[in-house]
Amino acid sequence: MTKLDRLARSVIHLGELVARLEAKKVSLRILGMGVDTGTPTGRLMVNLLGSIARFEREVMLEHQREGVAKAKAEAEAEGKYKGRAPTARAKAAQVLSLAGKPGMTKEAIAAELNIGVASVYRILRPQRASI
Repeated sequence: MTKLDRLARSVIHLGELVARLEAKKVSLRILGMGVDTGTPTGRLMVNLLGSIARFEREVMLEHQREGVAKAKAEAEAEGKYKGRAPTARAKAAQVLSLAGKPGMTKEAIAAELNIGVASVYRILRPQRASI
């Protein structure tokens, strides 16, 4: 192995992997770091590095949550943060109008309105159920 951060999903998972390896009488060597779990120092280093990686991840997620909350708060004040603009649903009336024309296929409707064929089917589905 050359990197520890790609080995396990969590500190607990890392500990379980090391324990499974030790049960098979083998050790984990992280070549890029010079760490070997066959020694007490190596096991300490793997645990420390795993804990530090978890800490960094939690701090990054906390900063991300703060950034999203700040963006939403600013958006409410300025009207910016509204998410993705609706595309096909906004054209539902046009889809229904074109669908009423004779010989108009769902593919042709999608091409004319620049939306996906699946969106045309989705908009027309409630109409079919009521017929």
